[in-house]
Amino acid sequence: MEGTEIRKLAALEDKHWWYRERRALLARELSALAKRGVKPGRALDIGAAGGGNTRVLLSHGWSATALEYGPEGAEVAHERGIPVIRADAMSLPLAEASLDLIVAFDILEHLVDDKSAAAEIFRVLRPGGTALIAVPCDMDLWSEHDVAVDHVRRYEAEELSDLLESAGLQIERLRSWNVLLRPVAAWRRKRSTGSDLTEISPVVNFGLSAVIASERVLPVGKLPGISLLVRAKRP
Repeated sequence: MEGTEIRKLAALEDKHWWYRERRALLARELSALAKRGVKPGRALDIGAAGGGNTRVLLSHGWSATALEYGPEGAEVAHERGIPVIRADAMSLPLAEASLDLIVAFDILEHLVDDKSAAAEIFRVLRPGGTALIAVPCDMDLWSEHDVAVDHVRRYEAEELSDLLESAGLQIERLRSWNVLLRPVAAWRRKRSTGSDLTEISPVVNFGLSAVIASERVLPVGKLPGISLLVRAKRP
């Protein structure tokens, strides 16, 4: 992602409905791990941009580090006081089996060699460690937004499962997200001429927040959405 997009993201993410709900998703996953008796340990947020999700990890007691390839994102994370390293997701500068948790939200779709990134996630996770992964789905939704934010692909569920399982990861859950707003997103993105990381009115932001938050309780995870969410582990 271009540096200008990273700065735009950092400026929007604290209040934008999409980023707020994505942080809420991560928080719920962390709470679910805690209920299963998983204690906070070492965590890595791959493709962290300005570190919005890293802050969620830190707030839940994890010893978390943001990993960002580009200088702009790493600089933003550093300005926020977030531990950050610059590195390539396809060659993580970490020892084997050294992490308890990896978060990789919306990063695999940016990588030409996503197989190497999946293999690296497996390598650095300890046995029993968890990976939380999110990707955009369905090439039918491909638009100028994907081009503007440097996506290489959007994933089908089977394609993502094959990628992670081939790396050695065991999938515990795979579901769709942003299901209710898919028709709106499909309509808008087919008419878009660039990234949809834009400021929106407070009223629209509130309405979209309410719609996406309703998916927390509605049984829509098996329906087509805009993103796929995976919880996997290293056996």
